[in-house]
Amino acid sequence: MGADAGADADAAPAGPERDPGLQPERTRLAWRRTTLSGTVVAVLAGKTALHGGATPASVVAAALCCALWLAFLAIAHDRIRTLASANRPRALTPPYATAAALCTVALAVCGAFLVL
Repeated sequence: MGADAGADADAAPAGPERDPGLQPERTRLAWRRTTLSGTVVAVLAGKTALHGGATPASVVAAALCCALWLAFLAIAHDRIRTLASANRPRALTPPYATAAALCTVALAVCGAFLVL
């Protein structure tokens, strides 16, 4: 009886297979929406910096907005590609998550600096 119980335990499946449903699609769309929002901020930052006479500080802030947007675009594009290519995509690593969050916050701060 003891040998049969061990054999049955080894034959049992480890757990149900993962069914992600629409979660990868929603995540991909969220990355695209955030990238679009950053694009709008970068374009408006450039417009604000050049409207009514460009000061050195406004040009630097607009250039920083564009650089931050490009960095976030690279991170988002990599993540979107990862989500589309794998059945079970790898998790977003902490350095990428931190970089994406810092780019988003810094982009908002630069945009606010230009408006004020």
